[in-house]
Amino acid sequence: MKDLEIVRVQGVTVRRGDTLLLDGVNWTVKPGEQWAVLGANGSGKTSLLNTLSGFLQPTSGGIEVFGQRFGQSNWNELRKVIGVINHTVADWIQDGETALEIVIGGIHSQINYWGRITKADAARARETLAEFGLAAAENRTWHQLSQGERQRVLIARAIMAAYRILILDEPCAGLDPVARHRFLEFMDGIARRPGAPSLFLVTHHVEEITPGFDHVLLLRQGQVLAAGPRATVLKAPLLSEAYGHPVRLRQSAGRLILELE
Repeated sequence: MKDLEIVRVQGVTVRRGDTLLLDGVNWTVKPGEQWAVLGANGSGKTSLLNTLSGFLQPTSGGIEVFGQRFGQSNWNELRKVIGVINHTVADWIQDGETALEIVIGGIHSQINYWGRITKADAARARETLAEFGLAAAENRTWHQLSQGERQRVLIARAIMAAYRILILDEPCAGLDPVARHRFLEFMDGIARRPGAPSLFLVTHHVEEITPGFDHVLLLRQGQVLAAGPRATVLKAPLLSEAYGHPVRLRQSAGRLILELE
């Protein structure tokens, strides 16, 4: 499985009633690639990732993850290697859960873990929290953590769960500018780590695509407008088409900034 494509999406269409969410999407992810999934609101970003993670069934087309095809393999087993970080997951966590308990839950693939915590589990979780700059937060409850700390705790939990694919669905939503900047730097470091999971960063902000995300999938109205290395996709003409408005790009501190014309 090591040399297989991570993901292959072939002609995937998703229709719900009269609404076309995805329209003939083709997308291939190879080992070592880190992807940003970019597009305006309603472009199909979340629908695509929900389809990939098995929460939304395609109307037509095919999806393969690590060579296993949707509908022909045990998708419940395959979903165990796909982690999703979004507001839904955050809402499931009880306010009284500590950062340490949340991260330990990742070892056992459980939210609000109720089992016995071993010394070995606690040691692993503390090591991961320290690696992510959260050593001082281990006994803080979910209610006491800042939004930025919550996002880092969820990623630490995902690392403990050893997911091979990690979907981050608009992880900067709700962060203030300073917390957003720090979180993006943190995620860029994760993307560059040897042995990191395949990351799919879902966003509609070009500014959130740090250099560690070396590939971009650009969606417009449920279709792929462009897909490939970031240098070939993050171009003003393509982004103008994606957002339906003329834009220009400028560099700032190593990142692209999108401005309206």
